[in-house]
Amino acid sequence: MKKKVKDKIVFWSFLAPALLCFGIVVIIPFFMGVYYSMTDWTAIAGIKPNWVGLDNYVSMLGNRAFNYSFIRTFVFSLFSVLSINIIALSLAILVTREIKFKNFFRAGFFVPNLIGGLVLGYIWQFIFKSVVPSIGGVLGIKALEDIMILAEPNLALFGLIVAFSWQYAGYIMMIYVAALLNVPQELIEASEIDGANFWERFKNITIPMIAQAITITSFLTLVTSFKQYDIIVALTNGGPVDIFKGEIVNSTELLAVHIYNVAFKYNNMAEGQARAIVFFIVLTVVSMIQVNMNKKKEVEM
Repeated sequence: MKKKVKDKIVFWSFLAPALLCFGIVVIIPFFMGVYYSMTDWTAIAGIKPNWVGLDNYVSMLGNRAFNYSFIRTFVFSLFSVLSINIIALSLAILVTREIKFKNFFRAGFFVPNLIGGLVLGYIWQFIFKSVVPSIGGVLGIKALEDIMILAEPNLALFGLIVAFSWQYAGYIMMIYVAALLNVPQELIEASEIDGANFWERFKNITIPMIAQAITITSFLTLVTSFKQYDIIVALTNGGPVDIFKGEIVNSTELLAVHIYNVAFKYNNMAEGQARAIVFFIVLTVVSMIQVNMNKKKEVEM
């Protein structure tokens, strides 16, 4: 037997179990989900789903709660991606400088990522409800003392962004740390000799050299923020209520929470599945656009 043929047999022998598991766990359920999204499926044993075509998709597009959730998810994701990457890059620059206890700081900044989303949500719920007003009272700041972050729609969304950024920035920081450590110090030293200040070195040397890391971190933060669920459930549980085009909606019920509520809380399995399919398509398209845009910037740099 030729060596090439033997290598291919070995290669596919090792790969086949992973492909089989991926097909059973991901591919087959996905296409089953597409089918069920076009039926009146209820998930009740013994009741055969009837074909309804695109009715679930049509009703979804006219559903104000879904439209509102869609908009709020985009807003949450946009600000989360910006805040997390800015904070993470700032922390990475800090802990890659020659300072004392930098390894301790790296570990400390990373620790919030190890806390589960539910626990983290309850921690920040306590902070927003008790700690922030207490600080306002001590400092004599009336506005801070009376503030109810989780009771006002826009402030509640801001609170989610703060909690999520606090959890995820440490993880993204580690990617930036690895990228910054690979920036050739000869370039930095040469630019310093030429009289370049910190901002000029950062803009013209550091950013182009870590462009690939920026592409990766932007993708990770975008996908994770779109799929956010556990922090929302623990911190706000979708509330507080808001008014959207004359209809009462939940102000922090982002798409992942909205889809879960439609499918399991209101027992509309087929509608929930249709919204999940749309969610998947939108997330795929947005992610591909973001990666392609960053890749083009890498080439330009």
